[in-house]
Formats: sequence, C-alpha cells, structure tokens
Amino acid sequence: MNSNVENLPPHIIRLVYKEVTTLTADPPDGIKVFPNEEDLTDLQVTIEGPEGTPYAGGLFRMKLLLGKDFPASPPKGYFLTKIFHPNVGPNGEICVNVLKRDWTAELGIRHVLLTIKCLLIHPNPESALNEEAGRLLLENYEEYAARARLLTEIHGGACSTSSGRAEATQDLASGASASSADPMIPGVLGGAEGPMAKKHADAGNYFLWDSIGVSGEVNRNWKKRY
Repeated sequence: MNSNVENLPPHIIRLVYKEVTTLTADPPDGIKVFPNEEDLTDLQVTIEGPEGTPYAGGLFRMKLLLGKDFPASPPKGYFLTKIFHPNVGPNGEICVNVLKRDWTAELGIRHVLLTIKCLLIHPNPESALNEEAGRLLLENYEEYAARARLLTEIHGGACSTSSGRAEATQDLASGASASSADPMIPGVLGGAEGPMAKKHADAGNYFLWDSIGVSGEVNRNWKKRY
C-alpha cells in the first residue's frame, strides 16, 4: 500500500492526528469521518445529501488523500459514490477552489469537508468537470435535478431509510476487521492501536468506539485500552 505518512514531518503528523481525532469525535453536521488507522493520510468520509437539493436522502462516500507536501499543498478529494454533479469528474475527482487556488495551510480538513458539502447545495457550472451536468444546470434545471435525483436513488438511495443508512454506515465502519492492506477500507481510529497511531501519536489510555444502533444512530463511547 502506498502511504504518505512516512513522508510527512512528525509535527505535521501530530497536527493531522489531532484534527482527525477531533473530527471523528465531533464531526460537522451530516458528515462522518472514518480514519484509516494504518494511514492517516487516507481519510474515508460519508456526506449526507443536503435537504432541498436533488441529493437529499442520499449518503455519499468520498475520500481525502493528503499528499507528501500537505499542508503546503491541498489534499485531493474524490467521490466514491457515483453522483451527477457539475464539479465531480468521471473518476470521482472533485473540482472546488479550496482544493486548488484558494487553499492555504491554515484552512484544515474540516473546512475542506464543509466546502464539499456546500458544493452539493451550490454547484459551480463555471468550473465543470461534468460538462453535461454543468450545461443542464444552466439551461434546464428540472432535467439536471431529475438526473441528479435518479443517480442518488440508484447509488445513494439505499440510505434513504434509517435501516439502509445504518447498513451503509456499518459497512463502512467494518473496515476495522478487514485487511489493513486495502487502502479503500477505513478503520476506526485507535480501536486496534494500529502501527501509525502507536508510532506517531499518543492516543492516551482510552479510545472512542462507534457502534450502530438498531435505528441507525451512531453510539460513541469511551473504552479503556488493554
């Protein structure tokens, strides 16, 4: 597995670890972060489709990859869930200014995630990676919205009910029990005290553990390390 962790200075690793831990414990509304405990530079995320948009009711998986020059250079963002959106390319790549010319090292990961969620509310057809979606957004919003809703129902629609959302969230969190050699499967930070966490940060004697309730709620508890 290719990892940029070893390419980052120790003080940057500590800053990333601190922010990721905070995001896991206190995520922005409608966003959940599932860190890869073996590689802090590979963040798996879910974003709930905002109400009042064609993406409402969907649950969209994405990832942020922190390069070896982070935070001097912005992370790269990709949607893993197929989505019809002007600013999302065919391979899921995300085009937003905060990941390009507007990036500064002070912005942080939380700001990036909030900006991407806002992109679902306010698409920018002027910097479209999906030219058809950008054209429809400008010329025929009803058709654009219908196409966006259709893909949301097909690819994110399993999460339109609480049971479906719980199933999708549990699938994402179950990466802790899968092979850590797969960079696409996220783990729960600190749950198994992975080598990156032990080598680069002091997580203390306790860690946060997520469990999924029968109604789809996420229950977060502190557990003592053994």
